[in-house]
Amino acid sequence: MEASDATLTPNKSSYEELKDNGVPEISVYPTCDESNSADAEFVGLVYESLLAIESGVHAELIKAGSSGSYFVKDRNKKIIGVFKPKDEEPYGLLNPKWTKWMQKSCCPCCFGRDCLILNQGYLSEAGASLVDQKLKLNVVPKTKVVRLASETFNYSAIDRAKSRTKRNITEKFPQIGRRFHRLGLPPKAGSFQLFVDGYKDAEFWLRKFESEPLPPAIQKTFQLKFERVVVLDYIIRNTDRGNDNWLIKYKKPEVDEAQSQTTPNSDWNLVEGPEIQIAAIDNGLAFPFKHPDEWRTYPYHWAWLPQSRLPFSKEIKDLVLPPLLDMNFVQSLCDDLYELFKTDKGFDKNAFHKQMSVMRGQILNLTQALRDSKSPLQLVQMPVVTVERRRKTYGKSRARADSDDTLTQRFSTRSPFFSWC
Repeated sequence: MEASDATLTPNKSSYEELKDNGVPEISVYPTCDESNSADAEFVGLVYESLLAIESGVHAELIKAGSSGSYFVKDRNKKIIGVFKPKDEEPYGLLNPKWTKWMQKSCCPCCFGRDCLILNQGYLSEAGASLVDQKLKLNVVPKTKVVRLASETFNYSAIDRAKSRTKRNITEKFPQIGRRFHRLGLPPKAGSFQLFVDGYKDAEFWLRKFESEPLPPAIQKTFQLKFERVVVLDYIIRNTDRGNDNWLIKYKKPEVDEAQSQTTPNSDWNLVEGPEIQIAAIDNGLAFPFKHPDEWRTYPYHWAWLPQSRLPFSKEIKDLVLPPLLDMNFVQSLCDDLYELFKTDKGFDKNAFHKQMSVMRGQILNLTQALRDSKSPLQLVQMPVVTVERRRKTYGKSRARADSDDTLTQRFSTRSPFFSWC
């Protein structure tokens, strides 16, 4: 990893506290802007999680799911984030869940998703957050790549034995122990996503809304936020967007009962108005290097909702069309993703180039659908396309868009065997 400008220094009081506890500085990718209040809050919570782990408040394995995901807590044992280590992903070597091991052993032909690069889910999580921030969608809880170590993570027997040996040597021979770079377990690279409180699965609220319809004003707000999830998922080509991995927080209006008896059906009866928020989590199965064309389609489950039949609103067009129609913005988005993805030890530039070709094709379809006032349902019915860039240079060293840099469109000629799953 290149850590020249990614190592962050906490405020003085936090730094002294960390120093006293022997906790090293952290590296965060993409790099945080400490002058940004949201980034500063994120860094503060990551440091708080380090202090909590050092004080014995370890990460807690999340029972649901098919990989090693952990609730990270502060020193008061309050959940502040979700950490997903790279080596404990569904197809990682240290995945503590047995379901994927069984799938690999008993049904190797269905192992993995043929359109995705294995064990890069943590980068996909951070990449989705990056796209969300660049387009100002604000539906993905801030997510970045960090390195954490906790006794509750799934380590190999060798790593645990090394850690015990170093601690025993340090206790008996302190002078030798001082030469060790690190005494504890090795930190793991993974995605750290801020925890959102008070949210429930979209499936729960969508069923509720069928019997208890939202007020018209809140329904419009919900539609606008729903469209932001659509834009995000389509651009990153999320292959795992069910109604159980995007969240809704709905706060019903509070009514003054005494006032409502004297003046029924009046807005003056409201003590506090309704509020609705959406959070798009679980973005680890996105950024494919090709469109699904083998067994499964991996559809967007929101395409079957009634909200997907309404044309895109003027608000979402005004928000995302101007930047997406700007080739320099799209290339800067690719550059930022390159700086993030290349931090992985197994980074393959050619595979990344294919990922960006798929993403450009998705952006092309999306901009056309927005200009034609199509609906999300009509968007997903458009022929899939990839847009290949002749030059394969990315990142900070790349010159601005050259006049001879050509883009080539290619339509997919293969369809998956199953179109419904």
